[in-house]
Amino acid sequence: MEICVYVVDDDQQVRESLEWLLESVNLTTQLFKNGQEFLDTFMIGLPGCVVLDVRMPGINGMDLHQLIKKIDKDFPVIIVTGHADVPMALRAMKEGAFDFIEKPYNDQHLLARIQVAIHQHGAAQREQEKNKTLTVLFNQLSKRETQVLDGVLQGKSNKSIAEFLCISVKTIEVHRANLMHKLNVKTVTELVRLAIEADHDQTTCQD
Repeated sequence: MEICVYVVDDDQQVRESLEWLLESVNLTTQLFKNGQEFLDTFMIGLPGCVVLDVRMPGINGMDLHQLIKKIDKDFPVIIVTGHADVPMALRAMKEGAFDFIEKPYNDQHLLARIQVAIHQHGAAQREQEKNKTLTVLFNQLSKRETQVLDGVLQGKSNKSIAEFLCISVKTIEVHRANLMHKLNVKTVTELVRLAIEADHDQTTCQD
């Protein structure tokens, strides 16, 4: 999906001004005149961020922020307001807002914060996808292959693993070849690196 900045503000002039500003740096935008209109299209996993106003009819910005976080706790929300106070700012940040910016804001500052929000969110999404892929990879191993893997990661020889598991060295070699094929690695170094990335817990082959 394409990265998008969602602008939620009941003031048409503000929406269009932000659209012009964002598109001037080649950022795709979608405009919404109220919170419910945005919620009707919002879903978990979208790339980008949302910039929303505090004072809006219907669902106000603070409540909209809470509703967004219930759908996707990691989605970055930048709240802008012309009526800021310290308690409101503290509440917004404690509830997970990426930033809280007072009007009138500096265009370059707002753009910079939006860019950071998009970058950080994108990096987090990529990391989550990577972790999911690694989990799938390791979950496909059989119980015996996992036991052999743990022995390898502990630096044990095939003979030592075989003695611990009470099976032949030949069987260990077969399991070892199978698990390396399933994990798509060719060397022990690659295997160790992948296990570290997956935070694989070596607990099944302890002496």
